Amino acid sequence: MQTLSLLHRRLALLLGAASLLLLAGCGGLRAAEAPLATTLEKSSCTRNADTLIVLLPGAYSAPEEFVREGFIDALNESRLAVDTLRVDAHMGYYRNKTILDRLDRDVIAAARRQGYKAIWIAGISVGGFGGLLYAQTHPGDLAGLVVLAPYLGERVLSQDIANAGGVARWRGPLEAPPGSDPRTPSDTQLWQWLRGYVGHTRTFGDRPPLYLGYALNDRFAFSHRLLAGALPAERVVTTEGGHDWPEWRRLWRRLLPTLPLPGCPG
Repeated sequence: MQTLSLLHRRLALLLGAASLLLLAGCGGLRAAEAPLATTLEKSSCTRNADTLIVLLPGAYSAPEEFVREGFIDALNESRLAVDTLRVDAHMGYYRNKTILDRLDRDVIAAARRQGYKAIWIAGISVGGFGGLLYAQTHPGDLAGLVVLAPYLGERVLSQDIANAGGVARWRGPLEAPPGSDPRTPSDTQLWQWLRGYVGHTRTFGDRPPLYLGYALNDRFAFSHRLLAGALPAERVVTTEGGHDWPEWRRLWRRLLPTLPLPGCPG
């Protein structure tokens, strides 16, 4: 319970005031029920895939949109021997700070019990944010992570990182705010964790290989460029456009050939 409470406090700090931005205009939030609703899609070329890609949608997207927008077709056309799991990780789970616990219990642990040996998360926008938080707080769980146009926190923090000369030079605050609990992670910890990718081209310690895709005119592109500076160039793809499905489709198809995923037999 102590660990779960710590994760709740961490997620609350990371979302901070920016959660209000993400939630603005979405009306009545859906209830965050347990367990998470999921839909498994088996590989088109093998009945016994040992690799699973967990798909996390954006703030205003439904998991079925991954099918409608061609993400599953792209995997099949690329002849990749992977199953996919579409997860209904809507904003209610982020709002009540249960997203990490539910991903751990209902998705990753369940996939391990089903025999999957390599588990990836691919997330769009806030889904990418959720995937990054999961990788940060559950070291060693993921074989890889794909984030498309990820939400990365408030712009003011990204501006501080840019003013410092980028992720490699940024160190965050030198001292904790007066009266803060030293056991409670600050809202800079995600970026401090991401800094661990700087200068590494093959291995990243307990961090999974991270692949980034974003559109050049995306509303979060300022932060995306900072993250891109921490990653090997071959693990970043860009496209023209903004923050919507046409751009995410192009990015997904461009990233797939670069991912170390198993191919279909024969």
